[in-house]
Amino acid sequence: MTGRLGGVDGVASLGARIDHRGACRRAALRTLLPVLTGRPCPDAGAATLLRLLEEALAGAGPEQFWLALAVLDARLPDHPAVLRAVRAARLDGPLAALHRPLVSRRWGRRAGTRWPTVEIRTHDVLVDVHHTAQSSFATGIQRVARQSALRWTRDHDPVLVGWTPDYTALRRLTEGEARAAVHGASPAPGEPAPGEPVPGARADDHVVVPWRATYVLPELAAEPERARRQLAMAEFSGSATAVIGFDCVPLTTAETTAYGMSGGFAWNLAAVARMDRVAAISTSAATEYRGWRQMLPGAGLRGPDITPIPLPVEADDPSAEVLAEARELLGSGDLPMVLVVGSHEPRKNHLAVLHAAELLWRDGVRFTVTFVGGNSWNSERFFARVAELQARRRPVQSLSALPDRLLWAAYRLARCTVFPSLNEGFGLPVAESLASGTPVITSAFGSMLELAAGGHGAGGGALLVDPRDDHDLARALRRLLTDDELHGRLSQEAQALPVRTWDQYAHEAWQYLVDGVQPKGPDEATAAPGGT
Repeated sequence: MTGRLGGVDGVASLGARIDHRGACRRAALRTLLPVLTGRPCPDAGAATLLRLLEEALAGAGPEQFWLALAVLDARLPDHPAVLRAVRAARLDGPLAALHRPLVSRRWGRRAGTRWPTVEIRTHDVLVDVHHTAQSSFATGIQRVARQSALRWTRDHDPVLVGWTPDYTALRRLTEGEARAAVHGASPAPGEPAPGEPVPGARADDHVVVPWRATYVLPELAAEPERARRQLAMAEFSGSATAVIGFDCVPLTTAETTAYGMSGGFAWNLAAVARMDRVAAISTSAATEYRGWRQMLPGAGLRGPDITPIPLPVEADDPSAEVLAEARELLGSGDLPMVLVVGSHEPRKNHLAVLHAAELLWRDGVRFTVTFVGGNSWNSERFFARVAELQARRRPVQSLSALPDRLLWAAYRLARCTVFPSLNEGFGLPVAESLASGTPVITSAFGSMLELAAGGHGAGGGALLVDPRDDHDLARALRRLLTDDELHGRLSQEAQALPVRTWDQYAHEAWQYLVDGVQPKGPDEATAAPGGT
């Protein structure tokens, strides 16, 4: 093979090129070789290191080439890149397969970037909280990720990771990002906000490569580039991989999601199909994921184990001062307040709530409506309708967010909450309202039915409606606003529901996602409202 990379002359020539480029690639080789060979790496020139790499990869499979590509290129390879490397190695030898990352100018002074430090993590638990680390704002998914990460970092020693800006490599979180991921905290004085660059550093200065480790994803990753790398990592890194499964809404009710979300979610499922475990947040979510998994044998895939671990709810007990603060902010006065919590995307069905409220206002029923939730895709019609009603002096307001202490106070102050979603993986506002002892009007199917009906013989606290029938929603709202006996009975039922804590959830989720231990059945453990 003289003249090719597999021959002596080829190795010497390639080694000389690497030595000429500086120490960065030699450092990458010294990081890689001990893991591949199980032996210390000699302090030698690039040609010697290349010969050792060639020996280590002789006859190697896709797993070893995945690792080599990840370390030498400082980014996780996708599935086609691994297959190309394996095929090239079988034709022309291992070094031919790795020629591009070995000589690439993507990193280095000519490209205007520094070669990243590459860290191989073996036998560690990596928790991917990329989105949660970028913002202190808490969606339902981020709340789950944050509450879980808070307890996992307290009770265990995971490595919190995110992604480089191009979603091609895992990286360690900065201190500020880690704090945001766990506590949702604001940056310290002089510290960059989550997601902002650290002065003098790049977001990809230090990349992390999992190898025979454990990778846990407690949030949704729907970016195609990220999912492509996760797919290959799940298949080739020898790592145990697990996710929290929130729902399959982008497939089952794609018409209610943002444009392009279904395509991104399909990439997410392509990665999850190669993973080991999915901890679904409700029995309903588990049913959706299991339905998807039934299709995988047609592609020669087995799919992950799927187990429901229902979310918990711990209701805060707001002080008199906080209740007074919330009462002044919400401004309902002596009128009963209807509370609606959630973003204003079409799936949440908030236009139906406004229509039902207008029907009752026209009949002379007196109450206020308060929406608490962030903007979302296609929310323009919602805000336009709110503005129309406010122009008619209807008592309706929309708040983009509330601190947790005021949100829990709002649940306590509300006469009832309304959550007529068209599809949910869990429905945190339903569970939070019930945990606060406040009756709920919610949809008569899916996870919302689980929460309202109770999964273990306990149940109540809610009126169930057809969310696609505005008049059914209006009738239920009229009953809860005008029938004190019904309201009192539902409040008592809500207060009697079994309690389940975030500590319990985080413990069960860690045991399943990391250790593979199935959660106890409902007769053996305290259950969440509606959980199974």
